Amino acid sequence: MRIAITGATGNLGTALLRALWEEGGHEIVGIARRRPPDEPPYAGASWHTVDVAAPDAAERLRLPFAGADAVVHLAWGFQPTHRRRYLHATGVSGTRAVLDAAAACGVEHLVHVSSSAVYSAGAYGRPVDESWPTSGVRSSVYSQDKVAAEHAIRGHVDSGAAPSVTVLRPGLIGQYRAGNQLLHYMLPDWIPARALRFAPLVPIDRSLCIPAVHAADAAAAVAAAIRQRRSRIYNIASDVPATSADLLAGLSVSGVHVPARALREVAGATWRLHVQPVDGGWIDLAYSTPLVDATRARDELGWTAHTDGPEVVRELAEGMVDRAGTGSPVLADRSVLERLTASLRRGPVGVRKPT
Repeated sequence: MRIAITGATGNLGTALLRALWEEGGHEIVGIARRRPPDEPPYAGASWHTVDVAAPDAAERLRLPFAGADAVVHLAWGFQPTHRRRYLHATGVSGTRAVLDAAAACGVEHLVHVSSSAVYSAGAYGRPVDESWPTSGVRSSVYSQDKVAAEHAIRGHVDSGAAPSVTVLRPGLIGQYRAGNQLLHYMLPDWIPARALRFAPLVPIDRSLCIPAVHAADAAAAVAAAIRQRRSRIYNIASDVPATSADLLAGLSVSGVHVPARALREVAGATWRLHVQPVDGGWIDLAYSTPLVDATRARDELGWTAHTDGPEVVRELAEGMVDRAGTGSPVLADRSVLERLTASLRRGPVGVRKPT
């Protein structure tokens, strides 16, 4: 099959490339804002540099989508958090551009990776199936954009237009080599990664309970969706959730209980001052999103999570401390000096322009 993948250099994109190369017999077209190095798993794919947030994205995507049997849409923006319009353009307008380009090129099937963040609050710590309301968490930009992207897809599907769409709603997607990326999203550039090991106490609400899935398992779900070609929605996560204890174990630190509401206020205040990149909405999301029931994916896609949520989070936390990554521009490690220099050149936390 000829498979085109947007966001192919990120956390899940990298895992999906590995999975598809292992399957064999595929022609892979990678799409990203920045071309990755010619090394595994990026070597062998044909690459196109396209920013899905650009006004002409739908037109520019036609070339890489031409002749594709399936398109996998992974591209999403997490930073800069103070540039709300850019994040919306990437997540929501970018999804519309992908739909338009796929339809124009006659692509028959699209796999869209959404998120469990679309689910409404009200069932924290309990698994919900795909019928649970999807109004998201109002204070979370990420959640609201995921909801809006699904709304755009629903309108497309209801219109009867091609391509058919499989929507996957994974929990937190983690792997060791995504540690550097997550650290970049969570901490300012001036804090070295190994400082996490020496933190005397990490403030955290002990009630944390989140759905999680290993990147390799999530990639297997995408590959199964490509094969099955069902126009359906599927939850993707381990049956065993991750907790605050798992995160602390991965960081090898002790925690001190701080209520989520207090964490949210501190995060919001320091974010507004551009001290760190995590706004209060991310705290609300972590303590509002329900767990997910992946029964439908098991029954219809034949998919099973092989790594439990606690191990996913412990592995990801270890990767954060080790600044683990790949040669991809999204996952690559940089020294503290390189990060500080880039921060000075591109602007303060949460405002800098993407490169």
